[in-house]
Amino acid sequence: MATHVTGLGLVSSMGLDVQNNWSALLAKRSGIGPLTRLQTRHNVPAGEIKETNAELAGLLGLDTRKTYSRTALLGMMAAKEAINDAGIDPSRMKVALVSGTSVGGMDLSEQYFTDLHEGRRTHLRYLFEHDCGASTFRIAEYLGIRDFITTISTACSSSANAVMMADRLLHSQDFDAVVVGGTDPLCKFTINGFTSLMILDHEQCRPFDDSRNGLNLGEGAGFLVLQREPGKNHSYCNLLGYANANDAFHQTATSANGEGPYLAMKGAIEKAGLQPADIDYVNAHGTGTGNNDLSESTAMGRLFGSQLPPFSSTKVYTGHTLGACGGIEAAFCAMMLKNDTIIPTFNFKTPMHELAVRPETEVKTNAGIKTIMSNSFGFGGNVSSLIFGI
Repeated sequence: MATHVTGLGLVSSMGLDVQNNWSALLAKRSGIGPLTRLQTRHNVPAGEIKETNAELAGLLGLDTRKTYSRTALLGMMAAKEAINDAGIDPSRMKVALVSGTSVGGMDLSEQYFTDLHEGRRTHLRYLFEHDCGASTFRIAEYLGIRDFITTISTACSSSANAVMMADRLLHSQDFDAVVVGGTDPLCKFTINGFTSLMILDHEQCRPFDDSRNGLNLGEGAGFLVLQREPGKNHSYCNLLGYANANDAFHQTATSANGEGPYLAMKGAIEKAGLQPADIDYVNAHGTGTGNNDLSESTAMGRLFGSQLPPFSSTKVYTGHTLGACGGIEAAFCAMMLKNDTIIPTFNFKTPMHELAVRPETEVKTNAGIKTIMSNSFGFGGNVSSLIFGI
């Protein structure tokens, strides 16, 4: 049975909707830059959305007397756009919501403890929003979704895994549609954590380049609407296959031979009923760290051999949005398929000395792409691959 992608919603440092994101991608205009909203002692570039929580709440028409985490606000905005795009009405249909996130309401937890430490009055309600599931509940409440609500939190593969669960729900339960994706904000917790791992680049990240020196963090949300039938308004593409694997190699690194990524990509191709040669483009996880890019390239080499398809990393535009990256990049892939266009890794210069692979560096229109693989790799070795096609 087919799974149609009938709606998209996007929020990133490039813009607060799908069209602004797509225009920035076509122009090779990155949203990565100096931090201005989030105050931190670490001077690192990031894909920061400049609107404050209050401004986001205002754009959403929310009661400003209520407390919402940034995770929830970003998710509400992207999921609402996806529902509107698909033309579905949760009050008249049976709709499920599956949302992925890694930090939940950490921004409010940080505010609570900062207030407490500095002797200011604070609010316990900040802590009520800390749990990852709290943001999903807020998104569902805003959208009027009541039939099924759940949260996936598997680090940076969260929203890719959410897509897998959404597809199973769509075909095993009596749902008319599933809204699925992920949302994550920038916060001090992640900046401090990645700083301690020494994998943040102080310049713009350079995936697959020999000079790569780490990743840039980002924030945002990406949601899709999945349905069994072509959409009321349109269908962007179909979800063809997917797989999740774990090489259990290290807490924050994948194995040198890319065993987990290889198994995830191979499993997704098999589920789709395809052969490696059928993949026209790979949206790589491509973080810009020494370990990820070499491991992912090795895994692609094992799978595709000498016939490596065109590939690139879109994290040069958004930064690494953690639990949201799978949803954001799935929406990018749907747009690439709809427009028959490959979005490049624009700042690549020198191939890795260990493995001389070259990502796409220029926008390629009329690319002839009919199938796309999208990779999302998480800490703990939890790695996932999705395949979309037309």
